[in-house]
Amino acid sequence: MFYQATHLTRYIYDQPVAQCQSEARLTPRESERQRVLSSRVESSPAPSAYHLRRDYFGNQVVAFAVFGSHRQFVTTATSLVEVLPRPDVALPAVSWDQVRDQLAMPASDSALAACEYVFDSPYSTARPELLAFAEPAFAPGRPLAEAAVELAHRIYSGFAYVPASTSIETPLIDVFHQRRGVCQDFAHIMIGALRSLRLAARYVSGYLRSDTDFQGAEASHAWVSVWIPGHGWLDLDPTNDTLPSDGHVTLSVGRDFGDVTPLKGIALGGGRQHIEVEVRVEAQPAG
Repeated sequence: MFYQATHLTRYIYDQPVAQCQSEARLTPRESERQRVLSSRVESSPAPSAYHLRRDYFGNQVVAFAVFGSHRQFVTTATSLVEVLPRPDVALPAVSWDQVRDQLAMPASDSALAACEYVFDSPYSTARPELLAFAEPAFAPGRPLAEAAVELAHRIYSGFAYVPASTSIETPLIDVFHQRRGVCQDFAHIMIGALRSLRLAARYVSGYLRSDTDFQGAEASHAWVSVWIPGHGWLDLDPTNDTLPSDGHVTLSVGRDFGDVTPLKGIALGGGRQHIEVEVRVEAQPAG
């Protein structure tokens, strides 16, 4: 599938801003199943300085600054991407406890690279409550892929998707006990549960195609990847109880939301601010 993705963020300030500096992780990520045909990030007012770089996780970062008074700041990211469907192949049969042991003593470059995702990060940590929640799906010797799919289903069926019910400042354990939240919460819960089992899990930010019944369409979306030897990273979307395919567009990957925040920065002045976000991901004709 070919998609035109447009992500607009508008900051409206009570008072003039003298200057601001921002970082955007709004460029789709290249992979075996995703090809970026074009991508640009623009702002109004136009930036005085503009710089591209790759971060530690391989995500493209657009850093820019506006030096001039303004009461409104708009960033628009526009991309054309091709996303291929997930291959229809059997999921790996390696057991989750074998994977845990491999990550504890990595003997390959891929295991060594994955093991850094076993450890706690600021927004997603191992917890006894998350371990107890995950354990029914992880019987000894059960294939990791099969167990992870069940864990995603347990989150989907056990938590209510309620837009605006939480913020990024809401502690993970509060979301867990309240049993409601949004996609970033469910991704953090699943990652924390997998890390509680000493498995490698990472956070994926992206979009869903607009003409879908999935929860989280027309907004920034989040899901999870779990590392499986011989396969690589397997994507799972606990918000929608599905394995992402060609209806998901990947932006960035990291340990948690803090590593992949679509747009962040600092502003001098401005007083209180109001933020508006618009996302559209529309299918395009091939070619």
